[in-house]
Amino acid sequence: MSTKPFHLAWFLQGSSAQAWGEAWTGHIGQTWMEPELFLNLARSLERACFDYVLLEDSSYVGESFNGSTEIYLKNGLSVPRQDPSVIAALMTQVTSRIGIVPTFGTYAYHPYLLARLVATLDQVSGGRIGWNAVTGSSDFAAMNFGMQGMPEHDLRYDMADEYMEVCRGLWGSWEPDAIVADRKKGILVDHTKVRAVNHSGRFYSTRGPLNSGPPPQGQPVIAQAGGSSRGRRFAATHADTIVVHAKGVEAMKAYREDVHKYMIEQGRKPSDCKILFLINPIIGETEDEAKERRKRRQALALERIEERLAHFGKVTNIDFGQFDLDKPLPDHVTTNGHQQNLENYRKIANGRSIRETMASFNAVDYSIELTGTPDSVAARMGEVMAEVGGDGYLFAMPNVHRRTLAEIEDGLVPALQDRGLVRKAYEHKQFRDNLLAF
Repeated sequence: MSTKPFHLAWFLQGSSAQAWGEAWTGHIGQTWMEPELFLNLARSLERACFDYVLLEDSSYVGESFNGSTEIYLKNGLSVPRQDPSVIAALMTQVTSRIGIVPTFGTYAYHPYLLARLVATLDQVSGGRIGWNAVTGSSDFAAMNFGMQGMPEHDLRYDMADEYMEVCRGLWGSWEPDAIVADRKKGILVDHTKVRAVNHSGRFYSTRGPLNSGPPPQGQPVIAQAGGSSRGRRFAATHADTIVVHAKGVEAMKAYREDVHKYMIEQGRKPSDCKILFLINPIIGETEDEAKERRKRRQALALERIEERLAHFGKVTNIDFGQFDLDKPLPDHVTTNGHQQNLENYRKIANGRSIRETMASFNAVDYSIELTGTPDSVAARMGEVMAEVGGDGYLFAMPNVHRRTLAEIEDGLVPALQDRGLVRKAYEHKQFRDNLLAF
């Protein structure tokens, strides 16, 4: 049973416009281009001593429902999206301790470009940048970068293994003390401490070194979300933090044990990678108020079956609009997208129709149900983490707004702190050091 504090992070959907039709969102449909909401979020979560904010992203407009972009554009499903590197850079300038983790797809950037971009962000943030490394899943996204479609699922991870090798080589092309800035000798950089990479592999080649100089952390923090068996092996090899949706305490424990097994096989210590489980707490001033809010969210989810199918189809590359929703999903349907999502769907479906399955495909909870007052939710989070063994939680609130932030910063986090479950102050200046502090 774990008695040490656990870590907190926030999964930020890539567009504030997605919340435009919800209560408490003001005129976000008109003001979504302005970054102030996201900057407020970064400030708020830093006051609450979160480890990091993960900026989720995609680089295409969905059209995986009835072969059309209509439902995505009409309802603001993952669109419009702004470039996460810009938002991340702005966030670093209004904070001083919290980690900022933008998402970049390996299919969209040459390794040199990505390594230089991430190193630069790490520099301007004072060593607080991570990279959520994704291999991509959508053929539509691939087409935006001149490809016919995404490579096969496991091949994408083979490519990503080499991609990581190249990036790490480039980040290491400058020794930490290469910049001497000796005015008397007239030497800015010791050229003996900067070297070419000269990588020529199966998928990528680059000469190097980076011309941006060394990142303050040496190697920026790597985040990953490996769900499939191949994805888990990739995450266990490369990630410093993993975000995962595992339904229920037993599934959470099994996932953690599985990844730790892979890490040990790679010669890594399990304590070097923090596994954070997705949650979506529903908080009220009383238990009854929280339960009523939960009922309203569940009812709303049932009203939006087609929107949910459109979003689910976007990540699985399956056009659910082509099927009769009152019949089961045909057995022959497979995916080259997020395989774990489809596997979870199949488990829940158990022969039921698509509509019935989505009705029970919980859109309110993620890893565990958390409904109640700040104190009761904090207590439950502590109980579950003690049983699972660590390492923390990733808040995946679907549509962020200022009220949501206040409930977490001013309600839930103080209750967690009072129980000694999370930090009250940052231990270090840099992201990785805080992540490894406990």
